[in-house]
Amino acid sequence: MTSVKKTANRYDPGSENFHKEDFPFYWLAMVHGRYSQYMEKALKKIGLDIPRWRVLLILKENGQSSISEISTHAIAKLSTITKTVYRMKEDGLVDTAPCEDDGRVTQVRITPEGRAAIERIQVATRDVFKRSFTGMTEAQIQRLSRLLETVFDNLGEP
Repeated sequence: MTSVKKTANRYDPGSENFHKEDFPFYWLAMVHGRYSQYMEKALKKIGLDIPRWRVLLILKENGQSSISEISTHAIAKLSTITKTVYRMKEDGLVDTAPCEDDGRVTQVRITPEGRAAIERIQVATRDVFKRSFTGMTEAQIQRLSRLLETVFDNLGEP
């Protein structure tokens, strides 16, 4: 029984038996870091960066969103997303307008130039996705997503 408990605690940083390679957040950080490096390199080739990519993909899926909604989905500070959106507006990738229901809220919409950028993004980053999930079935990818969603939900709001 003791050996089972020791093995089970290898992932717990509070345990004497902790090993970083058994800690899920170690691997999440490693994957995120490597993924970000590949994405930065691929996006740089087409004159974009990760913050712009996140905003564009959120808008592609949502149609339009408020800056605060984008901030929530991008898991970024509101001030950072606000700066990114206004830089993207200067670049012609998005347009902004006050919300019809609440003038204090700024709605962001993708422009035709932004849609063209998404097409370039999809071509430039396709290999990153394929490489990331080589050897995994669709069911395994879905399972991984559900497991990560559960961890995310368990953490809740800070």
